[in-house]
Amino acid sequence: MTAADLRLDRIATIGVYGADLDGFLAALREAGVNLLLDVRQRRGVRGAQYSWANAARLEASLREAGIGYQHLPELAPTTAMREAQYEADAAKGEGKRDRTVLAPAYVERYTEEILDPADLEPLVRFVGRSNAALFCVERDAAACHRSLIAARLARETGARIVNLRP
Repeated sequence: MTAADLRLDRIATIGVYGADLDGFLAALREAGVNLLLDVRQRRGVRGAQYSWANAARLEASLREAGIGYQHLPELAPTTAMREAQYEADAAKGEGKRDRTVLAPAYVERYTEEILDPADLEPLVRFVGRSNAALFCVERDAAACHRSLIAARLARETGARIVNLRP
């Protein structure tokens, strides 16, 4: 059986920027999310306003809210990929927190180096037993690699993508 043989009803995504902890947790609860899948390479966020999203604090808050947490570093972009995206952002005059779409070169590289070789079947089985959300930092899913993961899962399983905004 492959990931394409499995079905998912939906896969949610959520980001950090523009949110506070209360709004973030409220968005997860409202969507019925009971498992947060962290696809960040580094599980921290710069800036005091986002200290709640650093791994240890976030995991504790999720535990208190009854929401599971799983880090999936194998789906995180490499440092070199992120740096290439930052260069594309700079060329467009955008900051990381203002980005609305991923650079085509980043999408191609992430897809070829991370997503294509990934065995998504275990992830689909894992997600299929819960109401999961893919988590990273960008506010807009289209500006983040989580949108690429969600699109692949949707294509292979028939899942509906729900992009949560705290």
